[in-house]
Amino acid sequence: MPRDLRNRSIIITGAGSGIGAATAIACARAGMDVVLCGRRIDRLERVAARVHDAGRRAIVRSGDVTEPGLSTRLLDAAEEELGRLDVIFANAGQALTKPVVDMSTEELRRLFDVNFFAAVDLLQAAARRLRERDRAGHLLMCSSVAARIALPLYGAYASTKAAQSAVCRAMRLEHEGHGIDVSSVHPVTTRTELFATAGDAGANTHELPAHAVPLFTHAPERVARGVVRCLQRPAPEVWTSHLVRMVAGFMTMSPRFGDWSIRRQMAAEQQAYAARATADTTRNGPG
Repeated sequence: MPRDLRNRSIIITGAGSGIGAATAIACARAGMDVVLCGRRIDRLERVAARVHDAGRRAIVRSGDVTEPGLSTRLLDAAEEELGRLDVIFANAGQALTKPVVDMSTEELRRLFDVNFFAAVDLLQAAARRLRERDRAGHLLMCSSVAARIALPLYGAYASTKAAQSAVCRAMRLEHEGHGIDVSSVHPVTTRTELFATAGDAGANTHELPAHAVPLFTHAPERVARGVVRCLQRPAPEVWTSHLVRMVAGFMTMSPRFGDWSIRRQMAAEQQAYAARATADTTRNGPG
């Protein structure tokens, strides 16, 4: 029997747009109350209005997920204002389009701080609180197909997603017997702001990367539906494309095939990146 989600609560980071916003609305329609976290209060309030339209409560908390103490504030909001703590979805993330060799240590650290360490901090804090109260719960991280298929120009991003997937599996096995489920979510390329900001911090469009294949490009609502299904019937992983999951498995079994396929898929994007880098060097000088 699927679990009844009515009157349960969910905390969602990165809830102002994309997968986070879509998941908040889908969970509200399934009967859940929502704690929304993000950096842009106006976006969060618009999502909160959609949650209210579905007849559920929404609590808005603005902040950067790397802020010390934010995890505690979010857990407190769920318990004190919604009356219970049930589900956590660590969804906030960033991407950066750049060869690994060209990335600075600061860029790498920031990517891991946002995508990995902040997500782990939130799930750790939630797991400790649930165990202290002897309560069941469900913890999720938004990983990616990139956890299985690392692409050139996205090596650092893929590393953070692989780390998320690994820690979710470990936590899932560590919490057997505690009534706490742990799942990783693995979307394919999704039409969100993530890639719009990957190469340009000031970008404000939903333009997809050149390697994206229309057949394997999904709307955030498709991911949200997968998350809701996972909450109703817990699963170790959520994939929005079974075909891509099979391809990822085959690439793992045959790295040469994987490299050949990725090389073909990424050729145009790598060439475009190299051209931009050359133009920047010419314009700004070598120094």
